[in-house]
Amino acid sequence: MFCNCVFCKKIREAGPYEFRTRTQVLIDDKICLDFPPEAYVHSLVYGINYSSLEYLLVTHSHMDHFYAHDFILRGYKYAAVAAKTLNIYGNEEVRKVFSECTAREMKPEVTPNLKFTHVKAFSEFFVGDYRVLAVPARHGTAEEALLYYVEKDKKGYLHMHDTGRLGDDVFLYLAQNGARAGAVSLDCTFLDGDGGENARHMGLNDDEAMRAKLREFGIADDNTRFILTHFSHNSNPLRERTERLAARHGMTAAYDGFETDF
Repeated sequence: MFCNCVFCKKIREAGPYEFRTRTQVLIDDKICLDFPPEAYVHSLVYGINYSSLEYLLVTHSHMDHFYAHDFILRGYKYAAVAAKTLNIYGNEEVRKVFSECTAREMKPEVTPNLKFTHVKAFSEFFVGDYRVLAVPARHGTAEEALLYYVEKDKKGYLHMHDTGRLGDDVFLYLAQNGARAGAVSLDCTFLDGDGGENARHMGLNDDEAMRAKLREFGIADDNTRFILTHFSHNSNPLRERTERLAARHGMTAAYDGFETDF
């Protein structure tokens, strides 16, 4: 929001068609993956009713993926919400950020309907009718950032935002636990730039390598849909360009409001 680079100028001039808010994924209107500062904007633009949301899977504590301040608004005089619990899952840093950000303004009427569950990498748990596998992301050493595989009725979605290339131990764990992804959403921060072996994000070459690994371990196949997102302003992510580059690699470039069924 503070940038004046040539790409940000182009996007502002182009208007809403080119705008990209921060990453958030909603599955069946029941499970949300990450909760960015724009979550409220998403509810207005796309008609999302968060009052019915039951489960939130948080990848890590960075503000663009977990804006915890908003949860003080879930009840009291701020919202007419049924007494349904919102279950939040994440690592220890996510729990700390939640506590810190809500400490000053949280009302006692809101607290009982928010439940936090600590999740560790290489673990399996269930949320309603969904099975979830949590695996470690490669996203720095300050905390154990997580990625999630979500499955229902033998249909699986693999969420790979905010990560660099994963090691074989991750793919082996997913394969041994029966993960079969119909859709994979890949971090593509660098777009056609290079991430490389030790980066905290990925570009198209890295995404190609991860697709090959997923196929090698039987987690994905030729019918799996690979979706690119989490683009940086530094990579000139105009929609025509992202869609053209993604298509060249047999993938799909996401945009705000993107939906898919599988």
